[in-house]
Amino acid sequence: MIRTFVAVDLTVISLIESKKMDDKDFIRTESYSLRLKPSGAKKVTEEFNNRMNKKVAYKKQSVMWSYALLLKARELAQYLVGKRKNIDFSKPAYTVERHDSQDIRQKILEISYTDWKNMGFSKGTLHYMKQNAKGDKPFTLNKHVRERLEQWNNTML
Repeated sequence: MIRTFVAVDLTVISLIESKKMDDKDFIRTESYSLRLKPSGAKKVTEEFNNRMNKKVAYKKQSVMWSYALLLKARELAQYLVGKRKNIDFSKPAYTVERHDSQDIRQKILEISYTDWKNMGFSKGTLHYMKQNAKGDKPFTLNKHVRERLEQWNNTML
């Protein structure tokens, strides 16, 4: 099971990598440590809520992470009071998925606007994807875009 503070750590790392947070979101204290300003706290809270609202497979169901954490807390309570003999914290497993590998970036840069349009996407979508692929910032792709990109790649082989 994902520990809540790990989810917060991943949230902050994601915000920093995506450059959604900057120096204006922090304040340096007298002891030279960094603290979040209200603007930074709001960004972390919103991103964390987005993470907790994502679905995860747990006990043959698709549930939000927030609910999975509640279920695991209940299991822990039952274990502590002796109503359970064991507890498994390895499930559900939290995975960090990146879509901005060099391979994907290269595929995006190689696809023509004509091929892209034939797959049912707009020219503007590909334009912004190509801009992201040229840059060094991390980015994600929607599931349907990834699937069609894979289809295009398979037809090109």
